[in-house]
Amino acid sequence: MDAAFQTVDEYINSFPQETQELLKQIRVVIKSNAPEAVEGIGYGMPAYKMNGKPLVYFAGYKKHIGFYATPTGHAAFADELSKYKQGKGSVQFSLDKPIPFDLIKRIVVFRVKENAAKTKKS
Repeated sequence: MDAAFQTVDEYINSFPQETQELLKQIRVVIKSNAPEAVEGIGYGMPAYKMNGKPLVYFAGYKKHIGFYATPTGHAAFADELSKYKQGKGSVQFSLDKPIPFDLIKRIVVFRVKENAAKTKKS
């Protein structure tokens, strides 16, 4: 995978069609629940920031989609995420199982609220 993507469209279009559709759906979930987030590429994957701070990232792989909502986003949904393979601040959604779009939505909404609260304190 080429890490020199300039846009999220370039990134998504580099995957097989079925994976592209799932990545596009995740993108829609993020953008519709975090409309003020700035979209870009960070760490070679689609990245969303609000108030200059990371919100969420996602990435496509051969057998899964990685979703990164920083450790706090994952900790808040630990029970629901427990059935998925995880790393520190990441979760893997297998391509051979349904992607939990509603869970992704709730994590994004949580991160938007958390980001806004941190910004008010600053």
